[in-house]
Amino acid sequence: MLELLSLIRQDGDPQWCRSVPNWERGPWLETLLGYRRARGNPRPRIISSHLPVQMFPKSFFTSKAKV
Repeated sequence: MLELLSLIRQDGDPQWCRSVPNWERGPWLETLLGYRRARGNPRPRIISSHLPVQMFPKSFFTSKAKV
């Protein structure tokens, strides 16, 4: 899924996927390092997570985020 989202974000250009590691393109929200990296990434951000939906903040559900 990360590869597909990365390609969509870059309009199909695979260069970004080849040059930027997975953990930088789609950092894990569950880790402090991943959270900090995600906050620093330019929008639109790709964020990876295995958290149950109940653990996401209520503001997430009224945002424009796509899941």
